[in-house]
Amino acid sequence: MVFMAYCARMGTPLLSTGDAATLLGSSRQHVVDLCDSGRLQCVRIGTHRRIERDAIEAFLRMPGVRPGLRREQLASLWLHRAVAGRLVQDPANVLDQARANLDRLSRVHPSAGGWLDAWRRAMAAGPEDLLQVLTSPAESAVELRQNSPFAGVLDAAERRRVLNAFRHYWAGHAGR
Repeated sequence: MVFMAYCARMGTPLLSTGDAATLLGSSRQHVVDLCDSGRLQCVRIGTHRRIERDAIEAFLRMPGVRPGLRREQLASLWLHRAVAGRLVQDPANVLDQARANLDRLSRVHPSAGGWLDAWRRAMAAGPEDLLQVLTSPAESAVELRQNSPFAGVLDAAERRRVLNAFRHYWAGHAGR
């Protein structure tokens, strides 16, 4: 209580782990892990962790730290990088499958024209632009990949290998 009163007097807002996660572009659990490991300064109020905005800004200034993708967004990026590998090996078949998926999705979701059209434009622009969408961590690409027309490009075994590799990576790097 004393710390909260001090923060209120100093005008320093305390953020929840969820609010901190939003600012960091991570999951709430990742923020909890950062706090528990001592990498992100926090205070405990009962069972809750609270973080000053200044602590988040200081954390972001640390070497090697930048706001990142959430776990599911990064897993999707890994899968789409594997799709990109298939695209450069067999562009005609990968694009045919994606176009067929887009046609099917257009019939099933007629009101989803925005993202369907964005994928069509990316595919029509050529392989370099499409590879950029498939492999970029940019917000627009992350959002577009949430509705991917590349289902079925990776078979079940390939998909499982990529996700297993990602889980191994995440287990070793998520707390850093």
